[in-house]
Amino acid sequence: MKTIEDLDVAGKRVFVRADLNVPLDGTTITDDGRIRAVAPTIAKLVERGARVVVASHLGRPKGEPDPKFSLAPVAVRLGEILGRDVAFATDTVGDSAEAAVAGLADGEVALLENLRFNAGETSKDDAERKAFAEQLAGLADLYVGDGFGAVHRKHASVYDLPALLPHAAGDLIATEVGVLKKLTEEVARPYVVVLGGAKVSDKLGVIDNLLEKADRILIGGGMAYTFLKAQGHEVGISLLQEDQIPTVLEYLDRAQKRGVEFVLPVDVLVSADFPDLKGKTPATFETVDADKIPADQEGLDIGPKTRELYAAKLADAGTVFWNGPMGVFEHPDYANGTKAVAQALLDSAAFTVVGGGDSAAAVRILGFDETKFGHISTGGGASLEYLEGKTLPGLAALEG
Repeated sequence: MKTIEDLDVAGKRVFVRADLNVPLDGTTITDDGRIRAVAPTIAKLVERGARVVVASHLGRPKGEPDPKFSLAPVAVRLGEILGRDVAFATDTVGDSAEAAVAGLADGEVALLENLRFNAGETSKDDAERKAFAEQLAGLADLYVGDGFGAVHRKHASVYDLPALLPHAAGDLIATEVGVLKKLTEEVARPYVVVLGGAKVSDKLGVIDNLLEKADRILIGGGMAYTFLKAQGHEVGISLLQEDQIPTVLEYLDRAQKRGVEFVLPVDVLVSADFPDLKGKTPATFETVDADKIPADQEGLDIGPKTRELYAAKLADAGTVFWNGPMGVFEHPDYANGTKAVAQALLDSAAFTVVGGGDSAAAVRILGFDETKFGHISTGGGASLEYLEGKTLPGLAALEG
């Protein structure tokens, strides 16, 4: 896979496919981590005299313009981080985009509007997707893929466009791939995996693959209740995917046979009411043993005994991969489980990888110094699919 050092970019229009899919509260960016992650690649291209055309998706618009998914606030923040003006095109391949790109001098930057405002970006029809990619190719001389959070998508700007232009991987993608190789090819042991989040179905593929590689798997978040139910415990009104219980039982059996330690919560915080995440009014909850959840209560975080247990299971790790919060971390009363895991990673001498998505957001929102972790991924879904052993279309395109 070529890197940007392999490209002669001076005076060239360089299309940078970034992942600027940041969370917004109206027009306010609540976590700019993904913007800061790609900024060094853009800055390096600027320093080498490239005319940089940045493109990204944001959210899930329906293939047509939708103001609430506009990248306009991102253009402002990107400019602040780069310390220079960023021109903003109000479309993707129309008059505004053409004018913005034509107006670039060497070392200047433009950001196109949300790629998903064009149906061709995400189309399942190869011809429609390729047609959009050809329009994008008309705006550039070279392609740099640096949107790791999108490389598991077979989208026009990720998969089809690199085939139309000389291409290379940006520094962010090169770093992400290097880190993931450490989790699959060069693992320091014990290798401990911490998985949380809402749905066990989102993590089945990675559990399946990591059962062959990990020494210990710790489970938290909403997905834990399907495991507890599979063991015959009452889980009340907690998140539950009953249809996944046979698969969960199979994985627990495989773990036992392979000598992989599978660790589930021993106590949880429960409440009859889901917390108010906007006003964050104090929650009413109690702590119960994980096998004694009342029928009318919902598990919302791991309890204090589980926090201590998980910290102990992480203390001697050589490598840790963490994906998914331990509870409803957005509310302060249910953030302590996620805080405990983050702190245990910081206290460990292990090589620690926070696997993107909500885990990465939680680390920042809860006030941890992200530079103290080994690596914080910008792509939750992409990281998981890589660890599942899947071929990621965006990486395959860059290797072609």
